[in-house]
Amino acid sequence: MSGEPDGAAAGSVEEVLLGGGRVWTRRNVAARAGVEFERAVRVWRALGFPAVDDESAVFTDADVEALRAGERLIATGLITEHSETLMARALGHHLSRLADWQVGTLRDWMGRGGESSPDREALLEHMAALLPEIERVQRYVWRRHLVAQAGHLLTEEQADGAVAGDGAHVRERSVGFTDMVGYTRMTRGLDGAELVGVLDRFETLTGDVVAEGRGQVVKTIGDEVLFVCESAADAAGIGLELTARAQADPKLPQVRTGLAHGPVIGRFGDVYGAAVNIAARLTAVARPASVLVDTALAGELAGLAAYTLRPLRPVSVRGYSRLRPVLLRRGGPGA
Repeated sequence: MSGEPDGAAAGSVEEVLLGGGRVWTRRNVAARAGVEFERAVRVWRALGFPAVDDESAVFTDADVEALRAGERLIATGLITEHSETLMARALGHHLSRLADWQVGTLRDWMGRGGESSPDREALLEHMAALLPEIERVQRYVWRRHLVAQAGHLLTEEQADGAVAGDGAHVRERSVGFTDMVGYTRMTRGLDGAELVGVLDRFETLTGDVVAEGRGQVVKTIGDEVLFVCESAADAAGIGLELTARAQADPKLPQVRTGLAHGPVIGRFGDVYGAAVNIAARLTAVARPASVLVDTALAGELAGLAAYTLRPLRPVSVRGYSRLRPVLLRRGGPGA
């Protein structure tokens, strides 16, 4: 196999990953799954799959089964045809990023071998052996997160949390944005490996602190992380700890954080609402190594000795002509 042409090698890789060869056109797949053709195309687009013409046989039996699974979910009433597309878009977005990282990891592994890098036959054998292990780990992580989210669902029911439909829900939460100060300027002086090192340290730092503080990372975008917490006190502790740990790390620039509290819409793994927007605006005006909160979150913290709050002058930011930031610091001796 090591001497086969690139096209044949790609075909072999696809058979390993897809569990079979490409034998069906998109019209074949829709017909075999019993799904309206236009709806099948809509789902594939939402998943982020590249467009193909009607004559190309690029689909497998797994594609048929996936469409049938969607039909069964709709039949149970769990999802609608509309929410099926929304769910597909969320899955495609998150899993494409995961696949990109995994292929990058495979590329790095192959490069570490130098002259002894595996040939194509050995690579296929490794992929076939490792795929079940990767899927096992992914399934474990997914189920653990599912358990955590199910716990939130029970909490929402007890607190009369609102349901917005199509996978969305609304409840009171605290939202935080943290970004690295001077990131754009810093990147101009770093090569690729150095920049990746900084981003890795930042993601590790924020992931650890948010998890330790009982929060949840929603997403990381370059030099910025968005997280949510069930309580204002948890969010405040996370914001202050992020500042302290970044200052103690000589390989990271200082960070700044904005926090806000209020109704938050959770939808397909992302969050929306005024509190999210305000937290982002506060981060943009915060000074290095500082944490700014809105008046709603400050009200939640009022009376707690662990924190001191100092109202600042109103600021004008995009969407808010008189946003009232409050400077958050640790309370107690020496604060």
